[in-house]
Amino acid sequence: MTGQHIPVLLEEAVDALAVRAQGMYIDATFGRGGHAQKILERLGTEGRLVAFDKDPAAARAAAARFGQDARFEFFRGSFARMAEVVGSQGEAAGILMDLGVSSPQLDTAERGFSFSRSGPLDMRMDSETGMTAAVWLAQAAEREIADVLWRLGEERYSRRIARAIVAARKQQALGSTDELRALITQVVPKREPGKDPATRTFQAIRIHINNELADLQAGLEEALQVLAPQGRLVVISFHSLEDRIVKRFMRAHALPPALPRRLPITQDQAAPELRILGKPVRASNIEVAANPRARSAIMRVAEKRP
Repeated sequence: MTGQHIPVLLEEAVDALAVRAQGMYIDATFGRGGHAQKILERLGTEGRLVAFDKDPAAARAAAARFGQDARFEFFRGSFARMAEVVGSQGEAAGILMDLGVSSPQLDTAERGFSFSRSGPLDMRMDSETGMTAAVWLAQAAEREIADVLWRLGEERYSRRIARAIVAARKQQALGSTDELRALITQVVPKREPGKDPATRTFQAIRIHINNELADLQAGLEEALQVLAPQGRLVVISFHSLEDRIVKRFMRAHALPPALPRRLPITQDQAAPELRILGKPVRASNIEVAANPRARSAIMRVAEKRP
């Protein structure tokens, strides 16, 4: 399965979009096109799918798979630009966000996302722009590194790891996934059952390098602008930090806006913007057995009110 990307909650996610044949849909995280393929299968000749992804490899995959399909359009960049790109072209009947790292990114050693594969400390979603993890670790202050590991990885030994990174770079800058993993393994005194001690640190650095949580917050706000009335927002998260943002966003917009008590308003003006649909969905045991990376996935669905 190395290099392949198996889309998580494929049927569940596309079913949740309630695809209408002539609607315009957004795949906010194209990856390698698994969800996009399923959406296009349900669209008619007048339907449209707009896809986003930062990864140049995703752009190449999009061109190869769907470049001849007139219903499909790809934009390389963050889904935080959603309203800028599609705002003038019509309202979206549905938006899908499949967050996290794709299997090809994890399985390609040169991308530096995985501590289980020897490669350069890169970790950029867009491998052609921005600061690599190695450069950041070489110049960030110890306090900043510790803060990132604590906030974005919930790493209890964040200060100890940050101190070790700063001490190690005085001799030689950390340049590979192997070097960083070995350092973490040496300084973390206790292993979590079933979890490599480098897991939280690699997650935190990746999120920081790619500005993932800020992009997610901005992307959710953009989605609310772009969605048509009764349009569906479907978000698949893979760790608690992402899911917390999604859950709070949907809940906040599913409540009436807080207004001064004596302000004269109509019922329509006080109505919430979203309606949460059903309970969070997780991958079945059958799916997890076939694709272990689905184990942590959680899907939330909301609909924009008329």
